[in-house]
Amino acid sequence: MSTARPETPRPEPVEISLLPIGVRPGDAAQQDGGCGDACGCGAGDADDFAFDPLECGLDPELAELLAAAGLDPVQVEDIAHLAIEEDLDQGVDVTTVATVPEEAVATADLTAREAGTVAGLRVAEAVLSVVCTEEFEVERHVADGDRVVAGQVLLTVTARTRDLLTGERSALNLLGRLSGIATATRAWADALEGTGAKVRDTRKTTPGLRALEKFAVRCGGGVNHRMSLSDAALIKDNHVLAAGGVAEAFTAVRTALEEAGSAGTPIEVEVDRLDQIEPVLALGADLLLLDNFTPEETRQAVELVAGRATLESSGRLTLGNARAYAGTGVDYLAVGGLTHSAPVLDIGLDLRAGPEAEPLSARDAGEGA
Repeated sequence: MSTARPETPRPEPVEISLLPIGVRPGDAAQQDGGCGDACGCGAGDADDFAFDPLECGLDPELAELLAAAGLDPVQVEDIAHLAIEEDLDQGVDVTTVATVPEEAVATADLTAREAGTVAGLRVAEAVLSVVCTEEFEVERHVADGDRVVAGQVLLTVTARTRDLLTGERSALNLLGRLSGIATATRAWADALEGTGAKVRDTRKTTPGLRALEKFAVRCGGGVNHRMSLSDAALIKDNHVLAAGGVAEAFTAVRTALEEAGSAGTPIEVEVDRLDQIEPVLALGADLLLLDNFTPEETRQAVELVAGRATLESSGRLTLGNARAYAGTGVDYLAVGGLTHSAPVLDIGLDLRAGPEAEPLSARDAGEGA
């Protein structure tokens, strides 16, 4: 059964500046801020980014949009370059070069093939920008975090046909991956709506893509846990074993942080039994990770802690029992599956059928006449 495409106002085209492939950016910007306890995601205001758009090879407007979303434009540009360079492998797109005239220009729609929550549209633009051989135009129909339906156009791009086809797969790989994470997160956020609990991610992310994947979690209505091992301390069973006990591990971590001048760094401790909670609270833990507790055990833990620390449930969690855990009064539900198991959202790039488009230079000349 077909789904009617919703009415979408046609926005003004946005002109993206040339970015030759192989351009390398300057030093990465420092990120600041966060979304939740022990979060270092950098999703603060755009002003929090101490970067000069001129140091980034991306179009300044696109770089500002990425920064406003809590992403480092230089890092996104690096990822875009890596994706394209991996796909070309120091060569060319032999199929496209053989079948598409060099001067041909086309308009393409990036279209959702299924319903979901979109994330990574500006990242897809960045990928296309590193492969385009001259300026191109984009029309932005939706924003990251929007719910979309099957058949809905997300982004329209006009550029040289060869460039569109060469960058297609790399752009879609990232856009589909991030939108899949946002869609999975949205399902959890919807399940928890009306409760005091929030779903948040873990460090179970794709190497090199952590910042993007945690951004996708935010687009889906989730919040971020720590971005890196240095953002916060999380004492787990192996740390306890190595240190000789939970008290020993906690004391060692606290002492190390104080000596490093980082006494305010949050310390979270994993517990798997109710009788471990009071001793850990006495040590001064900021957060407790309740590992594999049942809903009833979680309720008892909430009553025992009585607001003295933030509580996070981990293990045994499913969409089916999410509200049962949230109803206990726990603060967070930690779900690694948001990033390590989310299916890709099916998004395609379709060239518009019709007469061959004129070169962009001719279009510009005509508009100015």
